Amino acid sequence: MDEPVAHLVSQLSALPGVRAIALGGSRATGDERPDSDWDLGVYYRGGFDPELVRALGHPGEVSELGGWGGGVFNGGAWLQVGGIPVDLHWRDLDAVEREIADAEAGRMHIEPLAFHLAGIPGYLLLAELAIARVLTGELPRPAFPPALQRSAPAVWSGNARMHVAYARSHASAGRLAQCTATLTVAALQTAHAVLAARGEWVTNEKRLLDRARLRSIDGIVADAAPDPTALLATCDRVEALCAPVWDAA
Repeated sequence: MDEPVAHLVSQLSALPGVRAIALGGSRATGDERPDSDWDLGVYYRGGFDPELVRALGHPGEVSELGGWGGGVFNGGAWLQVGGIPVDLHWRDLDAVEREIADAEAGRMHIEPLAFHLAGIPGYLLLAELAIARVLTGELPRPAFPPALQRSAPAVWSGNARMHVAYARSHASAGRLAQCTATLTVAALQTAHAVLAARGEWVTNEKRLLDRARLRSIDGIVADAAPDPTALLATCDRVEALCAPVWDAA
């Protein structure tokens, strides 16, 4: 770990309420590029004041708790630490434990989040822990719960099926942008279903289509044209691509 990042970890771990710091993202999995940033989860219990992170004096932006939509992704920071980009993510251990209990019972919910077209499942908090490298403190390392493996594919597939059905209304009106966007979301939701059925964690959408072997959606969308007949045929192609997953869920 670069020395400025190691120093930041030491600073963060000393803040009131912080119980653990974990390295996530590509640097945790060994898939990083030379220019990859550092993703650090700041796990806290009870009170935590982001103002104390601002006071450390690193350039960048620091959000309040709940600053990124108020859901399970409840804020963080984008910092430059000794010229190195570092992303921080606030993680409430009480929320983490609730998501673990829900996942073990087969319960799930999906939240909107910027840059995640299909939204994020609450169990993404478990996925982070499953791949993380714990740097300070102690954190659980959950396995994919069998009950969730049974329930999540049906939730994702049901949503995807509805998106394709709604895309047909856009297609009938020749609305190319809305139709193809809705179909793309459906493909991503279907990919989530594939990975959940396998019991494989997902932390973002970057490689989701490739892992689910649904990358051919690219060609389908690229062939789309702003003509109702052509767009309805595009919907048929996406449904044919995804329906085997939906039927198996």
